[in-house]
Amino acid sequence: MSEKINVAEIFGENVFNDTVMKERLPKNVYKNLKLAMKGEKELQLADADVIANEMKDWAIEKGATHYTHWFQPLTGSTAEKHDSFISAPNENGKVLMEFSGKELIKGEPDASSFPSGGLRATFEARGYTAWDCTSPAFVREDATGATLCIPTAFCSYTGEALDQKTPLLRSMDAINEQSLRILKLFGNTTSKKVTPSVGAEQEYFIVDRDKYLQRKDLIFSGRTLFGAMPPKGQELDDHYFGAIRERIGAFMKDVNKELWKMGVSAKTQHNEVAPAQHELAPIYAQCNTATDNNQLTMEVLKKVAYRHNLVCLLHEKPFAGVNGSGKHNNWSITTDDGINLLDPGKTPHENIQFLLVLGAVMKAVDTHADLLRESASDVGNDHRLGANEAPPAIISMFLGEQLEDVVMQLIDKGDATNSIQKGKLKTGASTLPDLNKDATDRNRTSPFAFTGNKFEFRMVGSSDSIAPANVVLNTIVAESFREIADELEKADNFDMACHDMIKKLFTEHHRIVFNGNGYSDEWVEEAERRGLPNIKSMVDAVPALTAPKAIKLFESFGVFTESELRSRAEIKYEAYAKAINIEAKSMIDIASKHIIPAVVSYTTELANSVIAVSEAGVDSSTQKELLDEVTKYLKEMKAALKKLTEVTEKASDITEGKEQATYFRDVVKVAMDELRAPADKLEMIVDKEFWPFPSYGDLLFEV
Repeated sequence: MSEKINVAEIFGENVFNDTVMKERLPKNVYKNLKLAMKGEKELQLADADVIANEMKDWAIEKGATHYTHWFQPLTGSTAEKHDSFISAPNENGKVLMEFSGKELIKGEPDASSFPSGGLRATFEARGYTAWDCTSPAFVREDATGATLCIPTAFCSYTGEALDQKTPLLRSMDAINEQSLRILKLFGNTTSKKVTPSVGAEQEYFIVDRDKYLQRKDLIFSGRTLFGAMPPKGQELDDHYFGAIRERIGAFMKDVNKELWKMGVSAKTQHNEVAPAQHELAPIYAQCNTATDNNQLTMEVLKKVAYRHNLVCLLHEKPFAGVNGSGKHNNWSITTDDGINLLDPGKTPHENIQFLLVLGAVMKAVDTHADLLRESASDVGNDHRLGANEAPPAIISMFLGEQLEDVVMQLIDKGDATNSIQKGKLKTGASTLPDLNKDATDRNRTSPFAFTGNKFEFRMVGSSDSIAPANVVLNTIVAESFREIADELEKADNFDMACHDMIKKLFTEHHRIVFNGNGYSDEWVEEAERRGLPNIKSMVDAVPALTAPKAIKLFESFGVFTESELRSRAEIKYEAYAKAINIEAKSMIDIASKHIIPAVVSYTTELANSVIAVSEAGVDSSTQKELLDEVTKYLKEMKAALKKLTEVTEKASDITEGKEQATYFRDVVKVAMDELRAPADKLEMIVDKEFWPFPSYGDLLFEV
């Protein structure tokens, strides 16, 4: 019988959350911590000592023996160093369990081997982790036991951000400060803090572990570098939202249980469109907490899959020919007293504050489309963006019929006098109820779509941290708010100035709005006429980080220094080159040691068959044709392998950075495609018993 789970009882049981803190901390310490969390007061060491001791006792009660500063360096994953709570044995040989405020607030992991993009020399090892008190600590249970995980930022000895969290927190400060200026213009004196809220939908593939272990390409690179399409792919759409298979259901159940215990509000689960593809989505959380939760989600998906003899693939394109995976970043901005600045209300044409905020976001996205595109760029996403499975590489905004109508009224007439209202959906069946419709449909082809009271940024890759996308969103909108507030605060007639500002924003930046089919060739042509950038690859996207307008933007809010931006650009180029280099070497290894020997064995047997049939006086023309065809593709493959080997070896002679990344994209990757083509054709011909690893059909349909 299936285990019964009471979500209300287990949710957050392993989180040092507000309820636990209120119960365990002295009132004055709790009060000071809450002020620190609001950014209104620095936490004193004496208070930190009390918090650390209570946190330790609580964690030990949960079975924890160690603690770790859990941080997010620029490697694309998380990092941690575990320390036990035990202190030096006393004279009786007994150990005490200790954890100080200093240990809670600051850690000192070795920083020398993490990517720094030139910010740090290899011999400069010191780096610091700093407690992010706004993201709750939690106990994680796994094969190592129970560990107290403390979310932290990570910076160098000289203060540069070496992680994803530090700039994210800086950007949250920026949008908070500028949002409050906008609210104050409308007479709001009760809201004290504005926070970006995020919900990140996570797509992933699940494959059988035993089959995975036979695929070196999946092991080394996370995606299949060879593989012919099976007879059936996703064309019937029968996997999408289909009944969840029991093996997958058992996996999902354990994933949910683990996430709920750590306070991650996993809510939605379903089959996605590609075979073996699935999705998990949480309830919204504060931006930095949502980022931490998404990193936890990816870790839990992989860990729980292992327990079920499965493997979770987070690569954006693990299988050619079927949809890849993304991560929809749902973003909004809300006040501490519950006001969503992106809620249009029932009559958006009358909601002046919302229209001003909408215009500000429109301006931000139009002005910094290149930065948004860069924030979602990685080597895996290059396989998706621009294809008919993900948003196009062109940034545009979808507003929907209702808001587009209001915007056009203001542009064309100077005033908006009405809003398209919700209607009734007539089902046409007497036993079914009529349904209240939303005021507009959705557009799945838009990279940045308004979806009721939030914007859905659909370009983020499935394996990526959502931090970079939200750093950009927070900062570019803060810039728009600042420029708007600078002008409106000086106005003699606020109402008139605000009206004119809204019209100006909509008029000057309407080019970014597109409600049509983003997959169409016509849109590519139209976007070019509008002057919108079409950045097709990661290598082309990275320069946006170091453009003068980006440096000015980020430095003006203290989100990034110029050196931090340049370092991140170098890290991105290096990551791209290394990823393609690993893929190329994996292809060379697999082709040389597995595919070609298997095909040679097959052709040998086929040749012997031709001889035997001929000697028996039977027509062997069919066998000869097959042998000739296989030999032809084998020859093509051998030539392509030689070329890939040569161009990959030459890459080491090219200066690191943009030049090397460009070489890998334009030369090495092209040679990889040339090697794959004959190999995939051979897979369709060679006897399956000879083929050295599981096929797409084995991986996608036999889970």
